[in-house]
Amino acid sequence: MRIFDPHIHMTSRTTDDYERMAAAGVRAVVEPAFWLGQPRTSAASFADYFDSLIGWEPFRAGQFGVRHHATVALNPKEANDARCRPVLDLLPRYLDKDAVVAVGEIGYDSMTPEEDEAFAAQLALAVAYDLPALVHTPHRDKARGVERTLAVVTESGIDPGRVVVDHLNEVTVKLVRDTGCWLGFSIYPDTKMSPPRMVELLREYGTERMLVNSAADWGRSDPLLTRATGEAMLLAGFTDDDVDQVLWRNPVQFYGQSGRLDLTDLELAAVDPETGNSILRGGS
Repeated sequence: MRIFDPHIHMTSRTTDDYERMAAAGVRAVVEPAFWLGQPRTSAASFADYFDSLIGWEPFRAGQFGVRHHATVALNPKEANDARCRPVLDLLPRYLDKDAVVAVGEIGYDSMTPEEDEAFAAQLALAVAYDLPALVHTPHRDKARGVERTLAVVTESGIDPGRVVVDHLNEVTVKLVRDTGCWLGFSIYPDTKMSPPRMVELLREYGTERMLVNSAADWGRSDPLLTRATGEAMLLAGFTDDDVDQVLWRNPVQFYGQSGRLDLTDLELAAVDPETGNSILRGGS
């Protein structure tokens, strides 16, 4: 089983997680820029964070044969903080980078006017830089948030086939299914979506334009729940090809629209034979 996790926050995970993921079949990941759990105090801290997403994390992932790409954005939660708004002017510097395959996460947290403005501005950047967009939907009042999201996507003029609306569930999938947007589902231990529930949605709506991710971060989450979903699909009667479409070919197709997705020569990396370390050090 080959797995491409299209939404995972590896900055929050340990090197051991990369090793476990590689052993489970994860060969590629996309890491979206997101909230770190406490407020950033200036736009300058985003520059350091973005530099890590396109520098250190791809190197760290590569030690285990995992290919790492990123998306960058001012996330919805911090769009409400005036100290972070200058990040919108910083983004073009990073949207030119080869390792950046989409604009994201963008969208809504509390559905404020500030979030409206940041969302529209970043969809415009996605159009200008010919990149897909990864859209976060709010945890509260999700149905209204998805409806508002789809209205802004329509107003932006972006091709809906270049947009994934993420963190969907049984209620909101129906709102997105016929819009032409991609549908993202985050598999979590307790919330959002579970492997059995995901299987039922795949039975009802099919496997096209469906993206399954772990969205693992600093909270209670599990980077191996993509694998668990694939196993649940097989037990439910889906074929190996169905699983490959959902867990590999779909994310490749979506992010491949960036023209920057590099999945060549993927292989597991060995332990450093000289030091015995499970990760090499940059520059050594």
